[in-house]
Amino acid sequence: MAERLLLTGASGFVGRAALASLAAAGFEVHAAARGAGEGAATWHAADLLDEAAMRALLREVRPAVLVHAAWTVAHGRFWTAPENADWLEASTALGEAFAGMGGRRLVGLGTCAEYDWEGGAAEPWPEARRIAPATPYGRTKAELARRWAVLGERRGLAVAWARLFHLFGPGEPPERLVPAVLHALLEGREARTGSGTAVRDFAATGYIGRALAALVAGGVTGAVNLASGQPVTIRAVVEAVGRITGRADLLRIGALPDRPGEPPLIAADVTRLRREVGFTERADLEGDLAALLPGGSRLPAG
Repeated sequence: MAERLLLTGASGFVGRAALASLAAAGFEVHAAARGAGEGAATWHAADLLDEAAMRALLREVRPAVLVHAAWTVAHGRFWTAPENADWLEASTALGEAFAGMGGRRLVGLGTCAEYDWEGGAAEPWPEARRIAPATPYGRTKAELARRWAVLGERRGLAVAWARLFHLFGPGEPPERLVPAVLHALLEGREARTGSGTAVRDFAATGYIGRALAALVAGGVTGAVNLASGQPVTIRAVVEAVGRITGRADLLRIGALPDRPGEPPLIAADVTRLRREVGFTERADLEGDLAALLPGGSRLPAG
């Protein structure tokens, strides 16, 4: 019989991209969100900030595996939103309740914002990099990772923590880099950006969903970077969008000032993901960008 899995935040940017991969990994997937959703799962409406509703959801589903993707996600605002503290406490209670009901494996979604963004050499960041978050979002995620690690040791629970880097994909807020440039070019407008010299680790949510499913289905515990492991400049991503739309002539790279204090490099060392989790698929940046176009393919130049 398939093991029962509960995915929170299942209608969100990352959650909905993981549904099919979790089902393909052999789980009986139950999806929780505040509203109705679509995908390969049994859906449950629940507000996880309401502890009574959270406990009722766990009693109804009785999952052996819990994947927690729910959090405050309002674009731009989430970095400093006071709701980060609410989600920290609610997520702590969720983990405790899951353990108390006999859960086996707990997997949370973390962020590269937990790491020290200032110190260290210019090379990809391993999970052992110093944790020194500079924002309330990063601090609350790092604290939840710490609390769940303690919970795992105390209750004999297998706890993994997936640290995500820079994502793009369907349903992304239109103000973010990839959709902003893509929509401008598709509409025949100039796409104005900064210099794009900073290096980042971009990956499509579909790719991350497959990596997450591999992590969940295995036995690896602790922090694992979920990323492409293929760092590129922001400029390279913008130029790739120009190529796939056939409107590179409308790119205006350097027309906007760069954000002050932006780290020159935020990229993941994915050794644990490759060697321990066993997820060896290579990301296809340009192909995944092209999949966002109408019809999912490159447009003719012109």
